Amino acid sequence: MVQSFMAVGSNSKKSTGAGGRDETEAERLDREYGELLQEMRVLQAGVQILFAFLLTLAFSSGFTKISSFERDIYVGTLIAATLAAACIIGPVPFHRVVFRRGMKADLIVATTRYVTVGLTLLLIAMIGAVLLVLDVLVSQGLAFAITGLLAGVFVVLWLLVPYYARAKEPNDDEDEIVS
Repeated sequence: MVQSFMAVGSNSKKSTGAGGRDETEAERLDREYGELLQEMRVLQAGVQILFAFLLTLAFSSGFTKISSFERDIYVGTLIAATLAAACIIGPVPFHRVVFRRGMKADLIVATTRYVTVGLTLLLIAMIGAVLLVLDVLVSQGLAFAITGLLAGVFVVLWLLVPYYARAKEPNDDEDEIVS
């Protein structure tokens, strides 16, 4: 998968990377994977809570009274939350399969992709859940307006602000492992 990287154990020389760290390739890969694990811990809790909420919602007494539109939103949101959970948990079995095989760089690439897709699906599930609840509480037009506004806030906070900060950084070669 990642052809351009030497085996982790073969490069024991320390070098100063773009981040100014004095670390070996193995140390850098360990640090990067540790950072990804921290992100996944935060994501996993949020996905699990939303997923549990959606699963229990179908068994509540008033659920049978929802409209076909609300049922469609619910089904789409439940599917997005399920797939988000699969993506956020996905790096665990991947790690089990490649553990102790000198494939840390491959693990980081795969985990980064899993998390990126998982974040996208989590956004869809969160917006769907908000639309579902708002459609019950306010008019459908207002529900769409508020949900659209909230989706815009997510795009700004999750994409525009980080990419703006990244664009200002002169050393933007940190993604060499992900490409």
